[in-house]
Amino acid sequence: MASTASFSATPTGARLPCFPRRHRASSSKPCRNPTSFSNPSSSCSSSSPFPLFNLKSPPSSVPHLHPVRDAVHDNYVGFLEKPPTDLSLIRGITIEEPTQETTQEPRPRIFIKDPPWIYPIFLKNVYKKASPQEPNLLEFKKIDERIKRYNLLRRRQIKAETEAWTKMVEEYRELEREMRDKSLAPNLPHVKSLFLGWFEPLREAITAEQRTQRTKKNKAAYAPHIELLSAEKMAVIVMHKMMGLVMVGHNDGCVELVQAAVQVGMAIEQEVRSREPDYFGYMVMVHSLLKKAKNDRRKRDEVETEEDLDKEKEIHRRQVNSLIRRKRYKDVQKLVKNEEIKPWGRDTQAKLGTRLIEILTETAYVQPPVKQSVDSPPDVRPAFTHKLKLVKKDPGQKVVKRYGVIECDPLVLKELDRSAKHMLAPYMPMLVPPRKWKGYDKGGYFFLPSYVMRTHGSRKQQDVLKTISENQMPDVYKALDTLGNTKWRVNRRVLAVVESIWAQGGNMAGLVDREDQPMPEKVLSEDGADIDMWKWEVRKAKKVNRERHAQRCDIELKLLVARKMKDEEGFYYPHNLDFRGRAYPMHPHLNHLSSDLCRGVLEFAEGRPLGKSGLRWLKIHLANLYSGGVEKLSHDGRLSFIENHLDEIFDSADNPIDGNRWWLTAEDPFQCLAACINLSEALRSSSPYSVISHLPIHQDGSCNGLQHYAALGRDALEAAAVNLVAAGKPADVYSEIALRVHEIMERDSKRDPAAYPNASLAKILVNQVDRKLVKQTVMTSVYGVTFVGAREQIKRRLEEKGVITDEKIQFAAACYAAKVTLTALEEIFDAARGIMGWLGDCAKVIASENQPVRWTTPLGLPVVQPYYRNERHLIRTTLQILALQREGDKVDVRRQRTAFPPNFVHSLDGTHMMMTAVACGEAGLHFAGVHDSFWTHACDVETMNHILREKFVELYNRPILENLLESFETSYPALTFPPLPNRGDFDLQEVLKSPYFFN
Repeated sequence: MASTASFSATPTGARLPCFPRRHRASSSKPCRNPTSFSNPSSSCSSSSPFPLFNLKSPPSSVPHLHPVRDAVHDNYVGFLEKPPTDLSLIRGITIEEPTQETTQEPRPRIFIKDPPWIYPIFLKNVYKKASPQEPNLLEFKKIDERIKRYNLLRRRQIKAETEAWTKMVEEYRELEREMRDKSLAPNLPHVKSLFLGWFEPLREAITAEQRTQRTKKNKAAYAPHIELLSAEKMAVIVMHKMMGLVMVGHNDGCVELVQAAVQVGMAIEQEVRSREPDYFGYMVMVHSLLKKAKNDRRKRDEVETEEDLDKEKEIHRRQVNSLIRRKRYKDVQKLVKNEEIKPWGRDTQAKLGTRLIEILTETAYVQPPVKQSVDSPPDVRPAFTHKLKLVKKDPGQKVVKRYGVIECDPLVLKELDRSAKHMLAPYMPMLVPPRKWKGYDKGGYFFLPSYVMRTHGSRKQQDVLKTISENQMPDVYKALDTLGNTKWRVNRRVLAVVESIWAQGGNMAGLVDREDQPMPEKVLSEDGADIDMWKWEVRKAKKVNRERHAQRCDIELKLLVARKMKDEEGFYYPHNLDFRGRAYPMHPHLNHLSSDLCRGVLEFAEGRPLGKSGLRWLKIHLANLYSGGVEKLSHDGRLSFIENHLDEIFDSADNPIDGNRWWLTAEDPFQCLAACINLSEALRSSSPYSVISHLPIHQDGSCNGLQHYAALGRDALEAAAVNLVAAGKPADVYSEIALRVHEIMERDSKRDPAAYPNASLAKILVNQVDRKLVKQTVMTSVYGVTFVGAREQIKRRLEEKGVITDEKIQFAAACYAAKVTLTALEEIFDAARGIMGWLGDCAKVIASENQPVRWTTPLGLPVVQPYYRNERHLIRTTLQILALQREGDKVDVRRQRTAFPPNFVHSLDGTHMMMTAVACGEAGLHFAGVHDSFWTHACDVETMNHILREKFVELYNRPILENLLESFETSYPALTFPPLPNRGDFDLQEVLKSPYFFN
């Protein structure tokens, strides 16, 4: 945002400073730096390190401070369009000679556009401290240093976005040179050695393909796109993308061809769009554009001569040359926008990706590291093979289909999970604040494709977002900017503990075992039952090992990012939305929405003193993380728990590996360890309240989905059950449901098994019912969990308990428990179920007319449910015919109906989070949101608590259901909708007084 300040002329003789700049040939022209002081009696002379000027002129000559364009992150693209003549000027503030308009201004003003790292109050103090007699040069030096530091970080960020693949190419070039010079293969990790062996033949093959398509008469459909990147860069992208897919998504060493082809094609397109423009690329596109224009003119005007076309072509070439020399890349893009901006589409991505994968299968080989006789030929095998395979699309599905797959040689899979750290992670955290969001594709990263919403190919949703104005949902953009401007850093002490445990083999603190489960030995018995049991154990071991492999790769990718960012002063996460309006970081691996590992390793980059209130909330936070029922105590009870475990807390902080390891017994061990370290530091300090804390303190909703339903339905009993009403200790809806389930099962267990078959199951389960058994089902019930989903959730809990070992009995028990749990939910939350039913009925009415359900959130975000029946689209590629799925024209009525209630509530909890984020940002708080969990510094928890309650009441004081029904009736006047459900008389103001609403 921009701030303004004005002041009158200073007394005669007062001088203000200007930072030095390099000497220019002539000082007669005004300085071109966007940020400058203007004065009629001064020039841009560099005779002194700090040129001064005299304020003897009338008030109209007061200097004007304009924004340093190079330091305002969201205006970077604009800076590329019109860079200053002397690029050395962007380093600081210079004096600008005034124009005639400047001297005639009736009232002098200073206009400052605040960079994200300079607070308006700081700049205000700068001018306040600068006295007429003694200019405050130190403050201006500090500003200059911050500008320098910001510009350095921004340049690094742009390089990271535009040159990541280029750096990988240079690395392989260097390894090739080293191998040639020393005549030895360098000692490399497994995956790096594979890449080095594949790189040169793959590059040469792609070069040959580019040459072929350039000279071929009947060009392939991918011919124009395979030219847009160098062969070596394409080679690196194909290798890394294929290995990345094998790491996280392979099934017995196979990756579906259609998935791999589209992923490779998307990566190539993304690199073409995000790389910094170069002369060759633009000349190729200009030539293509002119050739197209030439063909069009021939059809409509035969008179135009070849000379005219040559002149036009030469003019375009000169324009491109001139613009590129001046680094006006945006203007160059405008010249070729018809070729550059048009999306490729899935067809083109799949065709290009398939051809590149085919080249990889033809050039990539592996050789087993075994000793062979001199006379025998080397055992060289293809690293990747294309084949057709019978695949089950979903676990447990009986029907199998033939799919084209890329199968990896076992040598490729060897130690692959230990090689994830050598892969290129996409969309890394940013070193500077993201660009402010101003539209569908305007914001986030500087050059990487960034979209305000993850539409997953939904054309309807994309069309709606592209047509709305910036003013329709300003608070949505503000909320995303607030989340994106929160500065993070790596907690090095916690990261060191993670690295130590991982190096020792993992298998503790939630980290997966780094070793595979041994395969059962083959039975020698000929008994069919024994053989079937052995086969079942083999399948189970393979499944466990596949899951461990995926988890190990995931942890390695998280640690890869943490290691890269641990030495940075801070970094930022650009955010965008899913189609319901929930915010997510765009970086996929190490972020605060992820696992306990990520949350424990991350902390706020800016620390704040704890204060008395902050120390109290830090203790409560630690108790919440320890969990185990402690989080359901009153605040005083949680504080008492911490006081009773101070010795364990100090030991955890001092000796996390070799001590008593109390922190490992917590439900969130790494977050618990981070809190132990922070609390120990505070309690051992002579001034605990002044200790600086970087730890984010969480305030979590109590079964937040039901809280939103209770506010919609105004039901007093349901409101009390989810802590919308003040009480001495928090209400626990999960325990309440578990109690009701236990009562039903106890009653059923006494019935006659002959007349009621579930009686025997009730006897088995009655002593296993607890809060944990029903928690996930209760939590997801408001989000549309089905009976099948509830059954699977409870089945997993029963497997963890290990009491029921027979699979058939376990399955039957899960079915029975799911049925009872859903029944108990309906009994206790009748009003919520009524609203869910009404929403589903409205959706059914709309979907029956082949229309998707649409609504607009209270913040103006348009939502379109993307559930259509997919259509198969066949395309011919160089390997096989691929069947691509694309959005059809007929809506999926069932999914439109069942998904609308949870999606609508998700849009409301996303709205509440964004309203809170904007208000916290305006109040000067650092804020992070994880759906129904809001984070800030310990000293600011009281302020955030007040804000989030006020915003919840403000949200539900609106007639949300009435507005929704009115919008439906307006959009579909010919349809008849059911009347609104009955609601209670609960007073929303009670929420403001509830200490456990979020706690």
